[in-house]
Amino acid sequence: MRSYRKSAALVALSATAAVTLLTGAAPPEAAASADSVPALSWRPCARADGPAGQECAELPVPLDYRDPDGPRLSLAVTRVRSDRPAERRGTLLVIPGGPGGSGVREVTETGTALQRETGGRYDVVSLDPRGAGGSTKAGCGLGPEDRELINIRSWPGPDGSIDENVVRARRTAGTCARNGGALLRSLTTANEVRDIDRFRQALGEERLSAWGVSYGTYVGAVYAQKYPQHTDRWVLDSNDDPDPARVEQGWMASAAVGVDDRFPDFARWAADPARDAEGLRLAQRAEDVRPLVLALAARLDREPAETTTPGVPLTGNRLRQALQLALASDDSFTGFAELVRAAGDGKGGDGTAKPVLPAALSGPLPDADATVAMGVVCNDVRWRGTVAQYRRAVAADRVAHPLTAGAPANINACAFWKDAPVEKPVAITDRGPSNILMIQGLRDPYSPYSGALRLRAALGGRARMVAVDRGGHGMYLANGNACGDRAVTTFLTTGKRPGQDVLCTG
Repeated sequence: MRSYRKSAALVALSATAAVTLLTGAAPPEAAASADSVPALSWRPCARADGPAGQECAELPVPLDYRDPDGPRLSLAVTRVRSDRPAERRGTLLVIPGGPGGSGVREVTETGTALQRETGGRYDVVSLDPRGAGGSTKAGCGLGPEDRELINIRSWPGPDGSIDENVVRARRTAGTCARNGGALLRSLTTANEVRDIDRFRQALGEERLSAWGVSYGTYVGAVYAQKYPQHTDRWVLDSNDDPDPARVEQGWMASAAVGVDDRFPDFARWAADPARDAEGLRLAQRAEDVRPLVLALAARLDREPAETTTPGVPLTGNRLRQALQLALASDDSFTGFAELVRAAGDGKGGDGTAKPVLPAALSGPLPDADATVAMGVVCNDVRWRGTVAQYRRAVAADRVAHPLTAGAPANINACAFWKDAPVEKPVAITDRGPSNILMIQGLRDPYSPYSGALRLRAALGGRARMVAVDRGGHGMYLANGNACGDRAVTTFLTTGKRPGQDVLCTG
């Protein structure tokens, strides 16, 4: 990774020339001009639980940017206009995670807080990525079992076997190849970035500010690399390793480290005497919580427990997946502790109440959500490894990281994906304006700090990073603290960043 120096000359380049310089080739979207972007027809869509005045519209985009006059997709877009027009300085784009997260929903959930924090300085906008949410939906036509989260994420069998995963991965890749069509093949980070720039043009904005979270940090980094002259104040929150040789395959593997980094926070919480009054204290000492959870998962591997969801038992792998979900936020610790107690942990749980599964584990994902989640990660880069290599990697990962039981190293549909990537992943470099603020928790279960440091190194002097001594996924206005929130808000409202990378404690 290279250090970064601001290039004023690069900022002055045209969009096509800048992309050619940064990537070595003219972009597929070069043939489409701003004149071809239709005006947005806004309509009210405010909800009782969202910001007042929220509006929605549909944005047509090319299915294939190499054929700008060909078939079109419709993207659901939304905005909340500044409630203080005299203070307005621009437009703030919310880039959702996922892949496949709904930007419209994110604005509904966070728009009010963003308006408050930024003092009305921005119109807050976002979009649902192609294939998902209110946009033109993708679909592989997968069966219910193949849309279960624990199968999309491919957990090995109780003995570490991946034989069943190999069969399912082949079947899923084949089903998507037969049914997904051109829309599935178009699901890439590069196309999401192009769609965002089409949205920018439709809004009539020369530059955007942004707040990208999780996978949205990679989308944001790629946008800033391809369209540096169209970026204003750029916030990347809970960051992924941008290694162009691995991209999503590397993110999946890093989850083992992320869970290990984060679990001690849950262990301390679950052993705190304050949990006694709640009936949720799992152990007397924090160091005893990990072996307790591992032992319960092993027992559930042998004897799954009946749950409140008919026909969906609590297996060892569902418990492990529930743990990963719970580690995203301290607010989710209670639900996981209740799950452990109801399953009977051998340390005080009576096992009489049926466990209540998290909603994400109570049934299959919608076909569109499963399709987009797989499509982007499989289309962005060719996944490496033979079946034998996956077997060895899983065996080693199970020993090194028992909490995740080999899942981060496991095989999935990407190993058998039929279509090769249309283009190479964009390499994130130190070329472009110095206008990026990264914020990162030290103990993120999904986007580990170690991966964020690699993005930080790639951006060099282009960025500053605020590290937050907290656990969880998503820092700004979520799992972070006043110090981290203040740094982001100050940047968005004044443009001022710390002079160097800083650590927020407490």
